[in-house]
Amino acid sequence: MLTLRPAAECAYDAVSLGEVMLRLDPGPTRIRTARRFDAWEGGGEYNVIRGLRKVFGLRVGAVTALVDDEVGHLVEDFMLAGGVDTSYVRWVASDGVGRTVRNGLNFTERGFGVRGAVGVSDRGNTATSQLKPGDIDLSEVFGRRGARWFHTGGIFAALSETTPEVALEAVEAAHRHGTVVSYDLNYRPSLWKSIGGQAKAREVNKALAKSVDVMIGNEEDFTAALGFEVEGTDESLTSLPVDAFSAMIDQVSAAYPNFAVIATTLRGVRSATINDWGAIAWSRETGLVQAVQRDGLEVFDRVGGGDSFASGLVYGLLSGESLDVAVNLGAAHGALAMTTPGDTSMATANEVRKLAGGGSARVVR
Repeated sequence: MLTLRPAAECAYDAVSLGEVMLRLDPGPTRIRTARRFDAWEGGGEYNVIRGLRKVFGLRVGAVTALVDDEVGHLVEDFMLAGGVDTSYVRWVASDGVGRTVRNGLNFTERGFGVRGAVGVSDRGNTATSQLKPGDIDLSEVFGRRGARWFHTGGIFAALSETTPEVALEAVEAAHRHGTVVSYDLNYRPSLWKSIGGQAKAREVNKALAKSVDVMIGNEEDFTAALGFEVEGTDESLTSLPVDAFSAMIDQVSAAYPNFAVIATTLRGVRSATINDWGAIAWSRETGLVQAVQRDGLEVFDRVGGGDSFASGLVYGLLSGESLDVAVNLGAAHGALAMTTPGDTSMATANEVRKLAGGGSARVVR
């Protein structure tokens, strides 16, 4: 299904390319009324490899950029605590006030019941958004040191005019060295709004999709970012039409013969705290497989659930598991990640395997 480089010839099992922000969390209250915030790190692409390290014990590194100031080093400290190699952080000199370059901030409130989760990012002119082709020694990352897997996505691609060029440069470098490439479409309307909207998102993502091996997303992502329509789907649904997604995957796989694996989460939102949660995946060898469906899943913090799905899926594929096992590891990891606060997963590998294998939430003593 996928040809993976031998682990012994690579310093990394997986490397990501994307922005790592400081997440500020008001806890059970709201951003607009908060008087204190918990600090975490997070970012769509980074969350995937952080889960691969902290939960599954793999060797990972992050390609990103930070301002060389106290906030940048706070983010670095979070990354180091998560076991992520920071050798490929590009440090940018501070101008003292953030006129020319900044670190990204992400204020996120969890939502409850009929009040949905809210994210307010403050990431204009960040160090990562100013990355340009040639800024990262990709021959060092993928060649001399070596990585089995490379992950990036549509959030990084939306940050500026130059980040799609950096993403394409990295994807092509990864392929030259035999590294498998995964991409999470992760469509965010707010990121594209001022730089061309959905039309620009489709232009950029379609160009990058031609060089991707494992494509990940949800129904909105495949529609908004790649232009594939799925009839009868809506995030407010409480029953998820798997047949409609299957028809969409047929379209996607025909349009992009380079995709070895396609995977999508299935989420029905009953309320901010009750979701129906599942996933499907497809490969040319296996066809379509579906993870265990978890209707009525209780959600504590939904942010990062999709990234943890991707993390579990990638772990399964890197470990040589079948696609059926990999998609169930992904769905279980995403479900567990949504039971704790913050972007990044606090689950253990044993918890993921237990839930993926049909385990319950009975007390463990």
